[in-house]
Amino acid sequence: MAARVHAVTCDPRHSIQLDVGGHKLIGDEPPALGGQDAGPPPFGFVLAGLAACTATTLRMYADRKGWGEVTITVDLVLDNSGDKPRIDRKVAATGDLDGGAIARLRDVVEST
Repeated sequence: MAARVHAVTCDPRHSIQLDVGGHKLIGDEPPALGGQDAGPPPFGFVLAGLAACTATTLRMYADRKGWGEVTITVDLVLDNSGDKPRIDRKVAATGDLDGGAIARLRDVVEST
C-alpha cells in the first residue's frame, strides 16, 4: 500500500492544509516564526511519524511474539542547540515482559 500526502499552502501565512491518505490535517508555525500555531510545525509531523513508526513496529513485534498486552510509549525531542539537529528518543514498554523480551525490544528499536 502506497502512502500519499498532499500539501497546499493557505492563509494565514505559514499555514498548510494536508491530506494524508484522506485524513485532513493542518500544519503551522508558532507565532515566533510568523505563524498562528493552528497546528503542529513541520518538524512536529516528522517527530510524530517517527514516534508512530517506532511504537507501531514494537507493538507489532510484541504481538507476533505472543507477549500479551504490551504498551509502548515513545517520547521524542528535537534538539537544535548544537551544530546539527538531533532527535532524542526515549522508549518504554510495559506489560508482562521478561528480561529477554525487553532486550529484544531494545534491539528492534535500535535498528529502526
